[in-house]
Amino acid sequence: MGQAIYDYHNGNKVGKLRVLSSQFDEDEIPVEELFRDFDSMPYIEQVALTMSEGSILDVGAGSGCHSLALKKMGKQVKAIDISPASVSIMRERDLDAHLINLYDEQFTEKFDTMLFLMNGSGIIGTLDNMQNFFNRVRKMLKPGGMILMDSSDLRYLFEEEDGSIMIDLSAGYYGEVDFQMVYKNCEGEPFNWLYIDFDTLAYYAEENGFKAELIAHGPHYDYLAKLTL
Repeated sequence: MGQAIYDYHNGNKVGKLRVLSSQFDEDEIPVEELFRDFDSMPYIEQVALTMSEGSILDVGAGSGCHSLALKKMGKQVKAIDISPASVSIMRERDLDAHLINLYDEQFTEKFDTMLFLMNGSGIIGTLDNMQNFFNRVRKMLKPGGMILMDSSDLRYLFEEEDGSIMIDLSAGYYGEVDFQMVYKNCEGEPFNWLYIDFDTLAYYAEENGFKAELIAHGPHYDYLAKLTL
């Protein structure tokens, strides 16, 4: 993704950003959508940016489109990503961007708002990592701080013609997906990505000392949640 962002920003010929999975057919991310402005963003992203306050951390910021929208609102935002190319482009866009992994314990700064957007729950990876995730973000929130996270409920993929849902519970949680991104001749490492329904998110939040609130619904089984201690 970082290489695709680099090409688009610099006016180079942009190839297909392909998304592969062992569970689904091949998909494609339109690279230009990574550079969308506030008016072109989905409703739940607009709500999240409007709600963001105080010192804000944009996690997995990519091209920095959310950070840039926040900056234009006059808000204080820091962007982090694990892609050197993405961080380089964000800095060229005059953003406060840093090459940091969320789980790096040496990153000790605290924030009023932490943003996880574009199916931001994905960074958790699997349900087994929920406790680790909550332990980490607990250390990064200021008193009274909040997490704004969007995700999607994939149960619609298992819906039958009669409206019933057929999910094989023995196969593990249906929102755990494996992905690999391919761009031109660059193949990324496979990674786990978590799509989580709100009820499951709320359950794990409560188990780890957080409260989950459903803030907004999107048009396609997506939603925005607010998490607070």
